[in-house]
Amino acid sequence: MTHTADAPEVLWRPDPSHVADTKIEAFRQWLRDEGRADLDDYASLWDYSVQNVPEFWAGVADFLGVRWHEPPREVLSGAMPTAKWFDGGTLNYAEHSLSPGVAGAAKADDELAVIFHREDGLAEQITYGRLRGQVAAARSALQALGVGKGDRVVALAPNCPQTLVAFLATASLGAIWSSCSPDFGVRAVADRFVQIEPKVLFAVNGYAYNGRSFDIRKTIDDLRDKLPSLAATVLVQYVGEGALDGTLDWNSLLAQHKGAELAFEPVEFGHPLWVLYSSGTTGLPKGIVHGHGGITVEHLKALGLQSDLGPGDRFFWFTTTGWMMWNFLISGLLVGSTIVLYDGSPGYPDLNALWHLAEQHRVTYFGTSAPFIQSCLKAGIKPSARYDLTALRALGSTGAPLSVEGFRWIIDEVGKRVQICSVSGGTDLCAAFVAAAPDIPVWLGELSCRALGAAVAAFDEAGNAVVEEVGELVITEPMPSMPVFFWNDPDGSRLREAYFEMYPGLWRHGDWIRITGRGSAVIYGRSDSTLNRGGVRMGTAEFYRVVEGYDEVADSLVVDTSAAGNEDGELLCFLVLAGGAALEDVEPRLRKELRSALSPRHVPDRFVVVAEIPRTLNGKKCEVPVKKILAGVAPDRAVSRDALANPAALTPFVELAGG
Repeated sequence: MTHTADAPEVLWRPDPSHVADTKIEAFRQWLRDEGRADLDDYASLWDYSVQNVPEFWAGVADFLGVRWHEPPREVLSGAMPTAKWFDGGTLNYAEHSLSPGVAGAAKADDELAVIFHREDGLAEQITYGRLRGQVAAARSALQALGVGKGDRVVALAPNCPQTLVAFLATASLGAIWSSCSPDFGVRAVADRFVQIEPKVLFAVNGYAYNGRSFDIRKTIDDLRDKLPSLAATVLVQYVGEGALDGTLDWNSLLAQHKGAELAFEPVEFGHPLWVLYSSGTTGLPKGIVHGHGGITVEHLKALGLQSDLGPGDRFFWFTTTGWMMWNFLISGLLVGSTIVLYDGSPGYPDLNALWHLAEQHRVTYFGTSAPFIQSCLKAGIKPSARYDLTALRALGSTGAPLSVEGFRWIIDEVGKRVQICSVSGGTDLCAAFVAAAPDIPVWLGELSCRALGAAVAAFDEAGNAVVEEVGELVITEPMPSMPVFFWNDPDGSRLREAYFEMYPGLWRHGDWIRITGRGSAVIYGRSDSTLNRGGVRMGTAEFYRVVEGYDEVADSLVVDTSAAGNEDGELLCFLVLAGGAALEDVEPRLRKELRSALSPRHVPDRFVVVAEIPRTLNGKKCEVPVKKILAGVAPDRAVSRDALANPAALTPFVELAGG
């Protein structure tokens, strides 16, 4: 599908006087002063970053103050998927978090590191000095429990300060971290943690969500039975007073080790920092391992240069510990920003909760998901009319493509001077590779730019890079935060199968993208859920933009069964209707609008009302599993129900396939 090159409306432009004060401009000046490159704008810097890959990343490490214990001998050797970064260099991620700053400028003990807020009003602020003291105590406690370099520490815990402290203590030892949100069920957690054989489990006794408290001690007990490798379980009294036999109390443990020395184990650049997981919709979730060094330099670049975050900023992203955005959020400490942690429902008591938080704590960078923006739009939320958001300069959105209406709502209801940072990336790299930058405009409906160091291209069916055409999202040069390996994949075959089978030596991500002549981009959804009607391909994101633009539609899922191997298949649209809406009222309008906005081929053969759309634990629509079920694949082969937030939502699809 080819698009015209006409530029859409510009919603936001960088102020030249502000750009002069950004870190990205300081980086360009530093490159000039060092005699490395003479670059005038973002486009030339991006070209340099993907054409001179080792030089660019070496410059990022030097300029943003990577603290080497042993300097690297070579920046980059080899090619994907076995490229080796900064060979010989040793460092520690936690050291950068607790002693951050460009060129090694440490944070004073009284400077604010963390602002925490729970939905029920529990709140806390933590200085760098106090955070360092708590991490030192937790580190000493873990050492006393036998945790050392390479051991695994896992957490069933929310986005709260205790989780942050436990993670930084783990990383400081060179041990390996992994976390799940406390709303995950036993099977979902076990599917992840059993693989990595943890030595210590860190957990909360319960959590608060949507005005209710949930006791998860039974989950912890069941989980411990499945983890024979555990030497200890540490319990935080987080909600209520519920204790658990056979566990160690977090507060008592920290008190016992108060005053311990803070130290950092130097580890190799590729030494595992944490294990993230694929969605696990089919089979066990893949354990995706990222290294200390790759995450340090990628997040320094993404937060320092791409997002212009630093001291004085208050960085917030709504996330749980089961989503990679938690890992990204806590990396705000790397650049000396104050990170704002929120635990609870974004809709409790209503959708104003997070906007109130932004006012209360003078948030400068507010991150959320595209579905949250869509929910605010549909609910008629008007943040800037109700709250003082004058501190806010940027709004980040990810998790799904942000609709055109979502872009407009942000400008109209949050503020015209707020930069819209719609970004796309993945758990696979724990990074955004299509992003925003402080010196690039925001065009309506588009992601502003390809991220520095991310050689993103759109490939057509013949494997050629195309511009202004929709194609497979491919990364053609290595990036430091690509996985160092998959867990339990000794020969690398599972990793190669995941990313490198379609284009040997090149990373195929599985998204469908169009790159414009201006260097901006549009994401159209997963390429394996493409709607292919009569030879005309279209991404599902385009379809959802139309359908979910109607107030009567609360949620939707579109499936092209012909693309699942059935030549006589149908285009089916499943709708969750808002209260009081009737299909007979909305269907004629939907058909007319889809015909006009997309094409006659993309008008569904049938609209089917369902109670809810099946989603993964991280909130992604299950397009491909539903497509497989409708094509006749047995439900248990098509999807692991334990990977779903709402497994009962599959029932109507299974019944339709059988009937």
